[in-house]
Amino acid sequence: MTRTAGIDIGSRTTKVAVLEDGRLVHSRVVDTGTDPLGRARELLSSLAADPQSQVPVTATGYGRHLARERLGFPVITEIKAHALGADRLFPECRTVIDIGGQDSKVIRVESGRQVNFEMNDRCAAGTGRFLEVMAATLGYTVGEFGLEALVAPESVAINSMCTVFSESEVISLIAGGESKQSIALGLHESIISRLLALVGRVGVESPVVLTGGVARNPCIRALLERRLGVPLLVPDEPQIVGALGAALSAGNGARP
Repeated sequence: MTRTAGIDIGSRTTKVAVLEDGRLVHSRVVDTGTDPLGRARELLSSLAADPQSQVPVTATGYGRHLARERLGFPVITEIKAHALGADRLFPECRTVIDIGGQDSKVIRVESGRQVNFEMNDRCAAGTGRFLEVMAATLGYTVGEFGLEALVAPESVAINSMCTVFSESEVISLIAGGESKQSIALGLHESIISRLLALVGRVGVESPVVLTGGVARNPCIRALLERRLGVPLLVPDEPQIVGALGAALSAGNGARP
């Protein structure tokens, strides 16, 4: 039995995926918190896949270099990890759109290899963190946010994409009597517009796989499908795709 593990240490969440003979047998997602290395150790030790074990582990995500320096793990980029993971789940995949906690990526894929990509990692706007802040500002949970936006009778235009300025704008709109549902829809539309700017620089080829925690948001999925004009493939566990790709790479001489 061949067992490998991948860990994706993100800014918001840390994900682990374990394969046995190439088959996914375990995955878990936890908050990264203030001690990403400790969270990584906790996840891996609970699987008997800690640094002292014989199970090859490859790391990806924001914390991958820390894992290499402190735990001795080989690492791969998030781009490569998502391309590998999406290809394993959907071999027909040609484009991956990943919306994570603090960044978003659009990756063109051929046979599990990235051939082009664009990434927004300089601003939280259009990411999971932006959604969390805006949902809280409107008094919704993250789970309610997309559902409420879907039933809005119309949208309210949001002019600012900066998280801080958008929060102020939303508060002003609420004070002006605008519907919270309509504001929610406007916020979702602003995220899609920003994401489509990335897509435009890479190009999109169907089939398209949507990954990351934001893939669970029904309004984001609906708006993105409408604007792209193609159906989206969404994994059952969209947050673990990067960890899955890292696990596939483990033991094969993975590099940055």
